[in-house]
Parts: sequence; structure tokens; C-alpha cells
Amino acid sequence: MQSLSGDFGNAELKTKMTELVSSAGAGSLVQYDGLEAYISRINSYPMLTKDEEYSLAEQLRETGDKEAAYRLVMSHMRFVVHVARGYLGYGLPLKDLIQEGSVGLMQAVKRFDPRAGVRLATYAIHWIKSEIHEFVIRNWKMVKVATTKAQRKLFFNLRKFKRSVSWLSSSDVSMVAQELGVTPDEVTEMETRMASTDVSYDYAEDDEPEGRQLNAPCLFLEDRTSNFSLKYENANWQKCAQEALKEAFDKLDERARYIIRRRWLDEKPATLQELADKYSVSAERIRQLEKQAMDTLRKYIAEKKI
Repeated sequence: MQSLSGDFGNAELKTKMTELVSSAGAGSLVQYDGLEAYISRINSYPMLTKDEEYSLAEQLRETGDKEAAYRLVMSHMRFVVHVARGYLGYGLPLKDLIQEGSVGLMQAVKRFDPRAGVRLATYAIHWIKSEIHEFVIRNWKMVKVATTKAQRKLFFNLRKFKRSVSWLSSSDVSMVAQELGVTPDEVTEMETRMASTDVSYDYAEDDEPEGRQLNAPCLFLEDRTSNFSLKYENANWQKCAQEALKEAFDKLDERARYIIRRRWLDEKPATLQELADKYSVSAERIRQLEKQAMDTLRKYIAEKKI
């Protein structure tokens, strides 16, 4: 049996669908102006009998015949439109829902085995809904509301249930959780996600309507990596401390200033003995003079109350 991967690979499904429809003069599925005219056109395409469907499916599996694939797809496109209409409540364009559903139909045609004893429509419903579900989840909001299989199941079932209910009561939450096999907390969390709205992070005066401009998260979220006030305080303290230290240093006598400079400010600090030799005193006397100078500096800075 010839492989169909070359003709109907996942990355080429939409392109092939466009080529198939265009080649028959029905117009592009991706680009069409009159949606109703397009739907009317595909509804006029004849439906297949069970024997015709079996024969075309076998032909496709054995030879990879594109014409057989085209007839199988086009005879079931009205089914895709019917399924897509059921998802209009999510606020997404019908033409986009149809296009995604057609990708699922192509997947189903690619994998359909007529010898399994089921009709293509029965087999294809899973693939059509799966592609539409993925599209809805990706585009319903900027931030995904459901990422796991369990969350997606909860999302779609809860959406259907809430068509007639604004907010779920505690009994409703328990009932939904029991029916879907999840915890009440998961139901409540999903309901909250579905009720939330997308908000721009940045303050955008031109884009945001009046009254929502002050709701931008950037105005409320704390940036712990940058504290301008603390940086300013530290810089100001260092500046004041340096000025006070200079003033205090200038009040020392010449010998004390020299000792402090040689012991604390030089790249290579002098030893007590080196300074003792310079002033012809003992090393202990240099230590005492150093201590007195340091005490004077500390006292002066403390009095400045920096």
C-alpha cells in the first residue's frame, strides 16, 4: 500500500486542502469572500453512499489517489460546518472554525480504514472536534485557560453548563465535579479563569479606554530586582559620609593625617614599625596615635548624624 504521508503530511494539511478545493473550482478554503456562498457550494456537493465511501477509501489506501481523497473530503465538509457552528459561542469567526475542522477531517481521511465497519462521519467526528478544540483553546484568550487534557475537558463541559448559569453555586460545583471526575476546587479555579479578562501589562493611554488605564499591572507589580529609592538613599548616604569624612580628616593634625593615609588609604599599607622609624618613636606609640585619630573621625561623623 502506498504511504499517504507524502500527500497528506501534518504540516501540509491546510495547503493541500486549499489545493483540493481550488482545483475543483469551489474557491480557496483559506481565502474566500462569501462565507454563505461557500457553505452553499459545499452543501450542493453530493453525499456518498456507503458503498461509494468504501470504494473511495480503499482506493485512497491502496494507491494514494488524490481524487478519491478529494471526494471523501468534500462529501463530508457539510458535516464540518455543522460541527463548527456549535462552537460559535466562543466568539471566534465561523470561517476559522470551519478551516480548523477541515484539517481534522483531512486527518480522519488519512487514517480512515473502511474495513473497520464504521462510516467516515462517525470516525471523523473525533478528529474534527479535536482540531477545533485546540483552536479554541489557543485563541479564546491570550493566556491559556487549559493546558492539560483534564483541564480541556473541564473547560468545554463547564462552558456548556454555564450557558444558562452566571456563577455556579456550591451545589452546582459539587455536581459538575462529580460528573467530570474532578475536585470542586478545580471546577472553581476553571470558572475563575473563564471569567477573567485579558489586560495589557503596560500602561497604554492611547489603547486603554478611560477608567481602565490605571488598572495596568505594571503600575502595581513590585520589581524586587530594582529599588530606585533604596539606590538613591545609598548613593546619598555615601556622598554625605564621604563629605563628613573629608571634613573630619582635615581637622586632624599633619602627623595623624599621614599615619591614617599610610595605614588605611595607601595601596600597600605601611607597618607600625615603618612609621615608628619615620617619627623616631616606638611602634606602640604609632598604634596609640592611629587609635586616637580613628576615634576622632568616628566621633565627628557620629555628630553629623549621617
